[in-house]
Amino acid sequence: MKKLAIHFSANPNPTDTLVIALYQNELDDPILTQFKVQNLVAPLIAQGDFSGKLAETRTVYSDTPQRVVLVGLGERDKLTVKKALSAQAAVIKALENTGAQHISDASVLHYPASCDQAWSVLQHTQSWQRSFYDYNHPSRGEHSPKQSAITEISYPMDATDKLTQAAQQGQASALGMALTQDLGNLPSNICTPGYLADTATQLAQDYGFKTTILERDDMIAMGMGSFMAVAQGTVTPPKMICLEYWGADSQDAPITLVGKGVTFDTGGISLKPGAAMDEMKYDMCGAATVLGVLKSLGELKPKINVVGVIPATENMPAGNAIKPGDVVTSLSGQTIEILNTDAEGRLILCDALTYAQQTYQPKCVIDMATLTGACIIALGHHVSAVLGNDQTLVDELKAASDYSYDRFWQLPLGEEWDEQLKSNFADMANIGGREGGTITAAQFLARYTKNVAWAHLDIAGTAWQSGANKGASGRPVPALVQFLLSKQA
Repeated sequence: MKKLAIHFSANPNPTDTLVIALYQNELDDPILTQFKVQNLVAPLIAQGDFSGKLAETRTVYSDTPQRVVLVGLGERDKLTVKKALSAQAAVIKALENTGAQHISDASVLHYPASCDQAWSVLQHTQSWQRSFYDYNHPSRGEHSPKQSAITEISYPMDATDKLTQAAQQGQASALGMALTQDLGNLPSNICTPGYLADTATQLAQDYGFKTTILERDDMIAMGMGSFMAVAQGTVTPPKMICLEYWGADSQDAPITLVGKGVTFDTGGISLKPGAAMDEMKYDMCGAATVLGVLKSLGELKPKINVVGVIPATENMPAGNAIKPGDVVTSLSGQTIEILNTDAEGRLILCDALTYAQQTYQPKCVIDMATLTGACIIALGHHVSAVLGNDQTLVDELKAASDYSYDRFWQLPLGEEWDEQLKSNFADMANIGGREGGTITAAQFLARYTKNVAWAHLDIAGTAWQSGANKGASGRPVPALVQFLLSKQA
């Protein structure tokens, strides 16, 4: 995906396109005079061809600039974050398949009362950069790649450090999201655990990261009985992928991100229903998120230490696959009775969480996983669930998600749900029944994170969308980038 050139200039001289946002019932905005397009736009307004309704767009052509794009924001006192982003999306759609190359985006000057100018710059930059995304792997066959003539965005204001950093963050987040989307959208016969490992190796080469890849024999020898139980039914080699970014003092403990990397989930012996099973290629979107976040950090180079840990495997039914009733021993030494082989994500994550703590002694651990269908029932496809054992960490993640509008909603943990994991034959069962499924899954992971600040993100409802627009979303890369930047030394 090409990278936009982004500039700030208090005295803009747009080459070909000017974007102006107007509020409904406030169509005599001085901004029209400021940009010397009052006479051009006035007839459009007078004739009722533009009213400023939310996400309404009209394009007027002239000599200089060649085109002026008007976008409506609706009523000023009703402008929300969602509405502001909808208006920006409408502008991008209006400029698709046009010859616009160099855009002066004056619509960035308007934003909700709860936000600030830096937020607007971040969101606009992220939107412009994301507009280039197109899944264009050769496996797609005949496909006309998205063509956009846009090469440069100029914001009509003086550059400050805060605004420049906001633009850089927006662009880097979009680039990280694109990698996350590409990995999620690839078919599982291409995006295998080995492919994820190769992607991590390439990121390490591109950005100077350190990478470590553990193979099946390594993990068996270490005692990762839970992870290896899931992997034993597949002939595709599993991997434990570790990617390290050290941007601060090496003595400063890293933040560790752990991402579920089930590159295809059949459910194992507890086979899933056939309908929409193809979407189980998205069960590695937690892993893809970790790689996307690391790409964003490579672009931004913040002063922080971050380690990504990715347990990657397929979950397949086979003659040697794990069975309901089997008992396995995790890396932590705790035993697990496997009542459902389709609750495999927590089985690979628990060993990854233990390994991350033993190897990196992190200051905190955040795992992310397309873990439970129950999360979709609880929260739909709009927000991800966050649960954890450290309220400060959870609050910081929620604040980052609210700012980025890549939102999280906290669900509880507690002894009541933990009791649902009781087993007569092991330290715990891997499922706790239908009730509170998202919580009991997190409660399982909590047994492996008692000695570290930990948060769990269930992204089952937000990592991809189904239907006509089926595809990976790139979430929650923006929220995690925002969180990590807020933790810089």
